[in-house]
Amino acid sequence: MKITLMAVPDSKTNIINWILLMLCLDIFRTGAVLAVNMTLPNSLIRSTVGDEALLSVDFVSFSADPPVIKWQLRREKSVTVVQSIGTNIVGTLRPEYRDRILIFQNGSLLLHNLRLSDEGTYDVEISITDDTFTGEGSVTLTVDEPLSRPYILMESTSVLERSENVVLNCSHDTGTRAEYRWVKGGEALGDDSRLRLSHDGKLLTITRVTLADDDVYGCVVENPVGVVTSLPIRLAVYKRSSIYTILSTGGIFLLITLVTICACWTPSKKRRRPTRKSFSRFYNQRTVTCNSDVAPPEVAQRNGKNTVTSLYVLQQKDLSPGDSSVNSNGSAWDPEHPPSYNNYVDSLTRATSQANQLQV
Repeated sequence: MKITLMAVPDSKTNIINWILLMLCLDIFRTGAVLAVNMTLPNSLIRSTVGDEALLSVDFVSFSADPPVIKWQLRREKSVTVVQSIGTNIVGTLRPEYRDRILIFQNGSLLLHNLRLSDEGTYDVEISITDDTFTGEGSVTLTVDEPLSRPYILMESTSVLERSENVVLNCSHDTGTRAEYRWVKGGEALGDDSRLRLSHDGKLLTITRVTLADDDVYGCVVENPVGVVTSLPIRLAVYKRSSIYTILSTGGIFLLITLVTICACWTPSKKRRRPTRKSFSRFYNQRTVTCNSDVAPPEVAQRNGKNTVTSLYVLQQKDLSPGDSSVNSNGSAWDPEHPPSYNNYVDSLTRATSQANQLQV
């Protein structure tokens, strides 16, 4: 290397600076550099599952040779993602990266169809044959799953009596790295010793609720790729009054009484109405007889003749089944052949005739 001094400086320090300046000018003139100058615009890249991410880098080199680019995913043992000379991939890609990556001339790496397993820190190396030092850098990639709308679950009913406890659970079906916040009446919760949050803020416990806790509650879930708010839920707090206590006690007592009555009551049998007996059967059970010692009928004088104005009173005698008696004709009583109407008329005629004879 030839160094030409144009002038001799006075101080020793100026002499050294002058020598270094001339050395650098000579190096640039010959086209040689000491190292690859690499830059990384973003050291942290955020993306979502199923989307894509560009791990961007850039480098400067005065060499005409193509760069050798190597990307590795940092694990306990680093995993080679891709290695290329320029844009030409060298070797065979791992199965999980096939048809999912693209390398650019400046060394940037594009990942398609991201998975949760793609998350991590990526180390990149760019080297050129004529360069003495290799350019190195790293980029961190985070992959998150979008959040679904959260919903609030309760271990009890939303209508509470004063002094009860309630637990609100903010849940969602999908989403990673979620952070939870609770709001009351559209505003953040204030400081209250009765309010307790779980370590991740997902559970909200309210102990000994008061009438002031009667309000609308909601939860806000946030992760690196979005913010989602749940539908509001209303907590109703009431104070049990003495009238309510009396009505409740009376209602319970009435219910117990009705249950007891229903358990002890049995339906009574209906009294059967006696069947209407036929005339012949009734006649079989009853016997019509004429008493021989009957009183004479009253005799009235009509047109100079004696006329009977009243009939004799017929006496009836109850006969038990199986008994035999004598009717007015002197014949035995036969239940199978009761007396006919003609016999009754004949008996009445004879009785009337006997009465007329006695009158004469």
